[in-house]
Amino acid sequence: MTVIEAFSEVAESLAKMAPESIVALKASHTMKDRVEALLHKKQEDSLSREEELELERYLSLDLLINLAKARAKSLLAA
Repeated sequence: MTVIEAFSEVAESLAKMAPESIVALKASHTMKDRVEALLHKKQEDSLSREEELELERYLSLDLLINLAKARAKSLLAA
C-alpha cells in the first residue's frame, strides 16, 4: 500500500462519517499564516530542517483534507 492509498482510505472513512462537516472544513487563519511563512522561507532557501518537516506535515494534512472533501462532495452528490 502506498501513502496516497492509505490517505485515501482514511479520507473515505472521514467523508462517510459526516460529509457536510468535511466539506465545510477550513484552515484557521493561524494555520494559514504559518504555512505562508514557511513557504516564503522555503522560497528564500532559509528553512531549517525542523521547519521543512513542519511544512511537510502541513502539506500532508492538506492532502488528507482535500481527499476527504472530494469524497464527501461525491457522497453528497449521489
